[in-house]
Amino acid sequence: MSMGAYDDDEHERREKKSTTVDTDFDDDRSEYRGTLEFDSGESAEDLLDQFRRIKSS
Repeated sequence: MSMGAYDDDEHERREKKSTTVDTDFDDDRSEYRGTLEFDSGESAEDLLDQFRRIKSS
């Protein structure tokens, strides 16, 4: 078969592959325990000042 030639079997295989939905996955939610801390190191006012400087540039 030359490059670019139509292959009916390949077309049907790809059509089946693209129209099926894989439902073999774990549907249970993972439960995570612990804490999360985030500190940007700057106050809200410092961040607003930085935003204003960027916006005015």
